[in-house]
Amino acid sequence: MRLVHRPGLGRESLRKLLASFGSPQAVLEAPLSALRAVVGARVVDDAFVGVDEGAADRIAAVAAWLAARPTRRVLTLGDADYPPSLLQTVDPPLLLFVDGQVDALSVPSLAIVGSRQATPQGRQNARAFAADLARRGWVIVSGLAAGIDAAAHEGALAGGGRTIAVVGTGIDLVYPRSNAALAERIVAQGVMVSEYPLGAPPMSANFPQRNRIIAGLARGTLVVEAAVQSGSLITARLASEAGREVFAIPGSIHSPHARGCHALLRQGAKLVETAQDVLDELGAGPGPAPRAGPAATADAPSEPPSESRDPVLRALGHDPATLDALMARCGWPAPELNAKLLELELEGRVARLPGGLFQRIQVG
Repeated sequence: MRLVHRPGLGRESLRKLLASFGSPQAVLEAPLSALRAVVGARVVDDAFVGVDEGAADRIAAVAAWLAARPTRRVLTLGDADYPPSLLQTVDPPLLLFVDGQVDALSVPSLAIVGSRQATPQGRQNARAFAADLARRGWVIVSGLAAGIDAAAHEGALAGGGRTIAVVGTGIDLVYPRSNAALAERIVAQGVMVSEYPLGAPPMSANFPQRNRIIAGLARGTLVVEAAVQSGSLITARLASEAGREVFAIPGSIHSPHARGCHALLRQGAKLVETAQDVLDELGAGPGPAPRAGPAATADAPSEPPSESRDPVLRALGHDPATLDALMARCGWPAPELNAKLLELELEGRVARLPGGLFQRIQVG
């Protein structure tokens, strides 16, 4: 901890020092001239010249954090419980703060990521895929962000499985705060992970770095919804560079939330429509066979007869549409159509999207 959080010392430089001197203690005891020979004078002068006055306080804070709950750990590269999948990446975290079931970090896992501004259908897809895969023994990895990440964690927990939340803040903070209750459930039924020091606030630079841990932990990454410029695509790229599988769920050609997924598909990601499509690539997984019944699969359910007969749902189809488009398709006047759409929205069968769009929600 005295090395990893030392101001001015980055991961690459510290990795070089550990490789040269063999242990953190040896690095701390080495003369400055020997350190300069490995990482250069500028790094050594920034990190080692002078006293790190905050070190004692940081270590005391971690000791208090560890003592508050028996599920808390600090893992280093040499720890037997350090996730083996991360050791196979080019930039493994040198230190991890962990709270929860540490053994979940060594179970085969799948990352599910996507947009923070997810559509209702996107969140439902994330929950369904996560629940099905979790029932089959796969641990679901995500980033505890709003939208798709939160839905993936919720789905894994609802499926009776485990989930890993890799956060871009200190592990003692929850961002966004609206996910505080979800974070407590994850600690009880999974594990939270961070490489950042306690109290580290949410900073934009942290999240792309966090994404490399998400991608590194998982055997594959599923992108549910994403814009073209999206952190989820960073996670997918990192997964691909690490030799892991990348999956994407296609969407409407009219939806900006689908364009990132479509870009991935053009680049060679595997198109998936059901959880079984993922399993066909990754294998059946470590857990039991899925339970019988409709809740055991994320396959698209057959359309209930009541929905197939509803003229507004038929007119809406499965792509977002404007009120004017629906009026043209079904021939209803605006007041009557608005009333029907409100009824369907209250029943959870239609969602109102930004830009005056309506989207049908698959139920079942």
